This record gives sequence, C-alpha cells and structure tokens, in this order.
Amino acid sequence: MFFKTLLTAALATAATALPHSFLAARNSTSSGGGVNIVNNMDSTTVYAWSVSDRVSNMHTLSAGGGSYQESWQSNSNGGGISIKLSTTETQSDVLQFEYTESGDTIFWDMSCINLGSDSAFSKYGFSVEPSETNDDCPSVTCAAGDTSCAEAYNKPDDNEATHGCPIDTQFTLTLGV
Repeated sequence: MFFKTLLTAALATAATALPHSFLAARNSTSSGGGVNIVNNMDSTTVYAWSVSDRVSNMHTLSAGGGSYQESWQSNSNGGGISIKLSTTETQSDVLQFEYTESGDTIFWDMSCINLGSDSAFSKYGFSVEPSETNDDCPSVTCAAGDTSCAEAYNKPDDNEATHGCPIDTQFTLTLGV
C-alpha cells in the first residue's frame, strides 16, 4: 500500500513538471471513440495531419495497408478537428475527415471541398464505417470515379453531409474501396 501511494505521488509530481503546452497538445477526450484510417490504395502513399488550432506532425500511410489512428481530440479554441489527407507532402489537394465533440455526440463529415477533380481519392474511392450504424450515424461511401460524391461535402453548404454519432463510436475510414 505504501509503495502504491508513493508511486502515485511520484507520477503526479512528474506530471506537474511537464510543460503545459505538452499536456494541452496531448489533450484528448476520454470517450473511447476515434478513427482508424487505412490506405488500401496499392501504389499511392498518403500523408495525414491532424489540424485544430495547431497542426500535428505529418503521418505517412504506406500504400497497400498503411494506417493512422486517432482518438477524439479537443481543440483549445473550441472549434473542430480536421484530419487532412493528401497524396503529396503538402496540405493541398486534401480529403478531410472532420469532427467536433459536443457532449455525448461526435459530429463528423467527409469533405472533398479542397480536393482536385483528378485526385487519387476520387479515382479509387473511400468509405467510412462507424462501429454501430443507424439513421443518425450512417456509413458513407464515395465510389471509385465519383468526383462529386453526394455523401461528402463538395461545397460549404452541403448540410446533409454532417452526421452525429455517440461519442464512443469507432470509425474506419478506408481509402481505396
């Protein structure tokens, strides 16, 4: 018991020594939900950034099965999070998985607004599958070759592209369907 108390005190002391910016950058909700992005495109590497009021380091999803996982993050300025996906090492011509936490709900969408018409994401398609689906929390599929998928944002006022799911929902975003 004494060791357990001593260990707890030591860990608490160590945590207070960490810079505030480190703790804020790692601030994620305790919801248990998140997204796993899988790159099933055979010959295309994908690059990912998680963007809030700051931009994360770039993550590389290798062709033919590379993946990136993110638990729900909160944005210190109160806005949402956008996971930007590109086939180049720049944040241009991007497919976006966007989400915002609101209480017990995670609001999310796919955005093709900043995606070029000749993008590999349009060429090979993509889908999002929540761990549990219902009318408010559907799956989304944009078929290969569909350059104006109705299930994703193509312009800012596509209101029907946003969905609300329970906060503990796990999503799988598959690139190349």
